[in-house]
Amino acid sequence: MNITVIGRGHVGGGLARLWEKAGHQVRTLGRDGGDASDADVVVVAVPGSLVAEALQGVTGLGGQVTIDATNLYAARDDAFPSLAHQVRSIIGGPTAKSFNTVFASAYDQLGTQRVTPSNLYAAEPGAKDVTAQLISDAGFDPVYVGDLDPGARLLEDSSGLTRAIAGQIGGPFFYRYGRPGEL
Repeated sequence: MNITVIGRGHVGGGLARLWEKAGHQVRTLGRDGGDASDADVVVVAVPGSLVAEALQGVTGLGGQVTIDATNLYAARDDAFPSLAHQVRSIIGGPTAKSFNTVFASAYDQLGTQRVTPSNLYAAEPGAKDVTAQLISDAGFDPVYVGDLDPGARLLEDSSGLTRAIAGQIGGPFFYRYGRPGEL
């Protein structure tokens, strides 16, 4: 797959490395923007408050499958029910919310876990399968929480819980969801 990641920080840069290792063609774009016209998938991995600003400098956005990996650290734009909806309003393609409830600082430890860690995601039908594949290719077990409505907002609102748990246990962690007997 040809993936353009907007954001070169811990999340964007880390995902780019994981997907390159899995055999995908990945281009990362930073503050200087760039062209995403050859992307099959666009991943937005910037602070939630910078979504509009970050996408403003990117050309070639027009209906690609999009994964929003942003997190909410400040007030969201009330014109949208979630950051993922804001991203979708700009790019225009089928959209998913993912990678915002896992710790990028632990990406390098994915392959050493006893069981594959889970990664929660919400997606519109046109983005569901691609998102699940990219979650798997990154080294996680995809756990679908439902459509973008209300899933994206639920995932964004849970990031505070994720940070609180990390604070109590002393740092980043993985999580695993499964039915009894599957773990």
